[in-house]
Amino acid sequence: MAMASATLTIWTTAWLNGKAAADDVLDALNTLADRHDVVAADETTAAETDLPVTGTFPAPAARLLAALRARSAEAGTLVLPAPGDPRGLGGGGALVGAALDAGEASVFASAGLALVPDSPADDVLRWTVYPHAGGGTDEHVGIGDAEQALTEAIRSSAATLAELDVARERPDAHDALRARLRRAPAPRWPDAMPGRALRVLQRADEVAAILDLASADEPGGAVSASAAQHRADALRPLDTAVRQARRAAVSEAVRLLAQPVTHP
Repeated sequence: MAMASATLTIWTTAWLNGKAAADDVLDALNTLADRHDVVAADETTAAETDLPVTGTFPAPAARLLAALRARSAEAGTLVLPAPGDPRGLGGGGALVGAALDAGEASVFASAGLALVPDSPADDVLRWTVYPHAGGGTDEHVGIGDAEQALTEAIRSSAATLAELDVARERPDAHDALRARLRRAPAPRWPDAMPGRALRVLQRADEVAAILDLASADEPGGAVSASAAQHRADALRPLDTAVRQARRAAVSEAVRLLAQPVTHP
């Protein structure tokens, strides 16, 4: 269940820092969708990046890489905004609304750009390029703290749901979870991808799949509006922990991939 923005952030950072070839980035993106369309959000951004403006014929993903290189991009940041939590988006404007709708964005602050994915058609990912004014950086959480918080959130949520007797046992729950994970695109990562970051991303993806099933099964075993609200309250910290774990894992991968290549 690789997030498009996580894939783009990690692979593009690897490419910008000599740890991957451009073709590697494009191949990794193609595991998410057969076609990637790139447009600029407004005329000014289109002129500054040499990209077509939204509403016109889009450019391929290779043009996006060229635009980032031309604007001296160095490393990306994964932003996972939620209602009331737009950290990392650098202020207001169209970028915030689009990123909130998508639930994700890839920010290249050194290039002054933010990239937001959406899917206008089956097997098509469209990347809209927005100006990013800087600022609004996300609070840094170390990967160890994020991994521990995810583990604690899983334990706490499970205990709370059991106490409320609203975690209904679905006979097909395990089969449904395995099927969901099998349907998800299998992500490819750079050879230099750090193992701990990969492990945390995979764990977060598994928990996110469980949350998706729980959301589809609303209100679970809850028998009253009050119990249903308690159930939602129990799952909310888990969603927050998943978002934090993904950001921390990508941040750790970017930190290591952005280190200079050393030659013997």
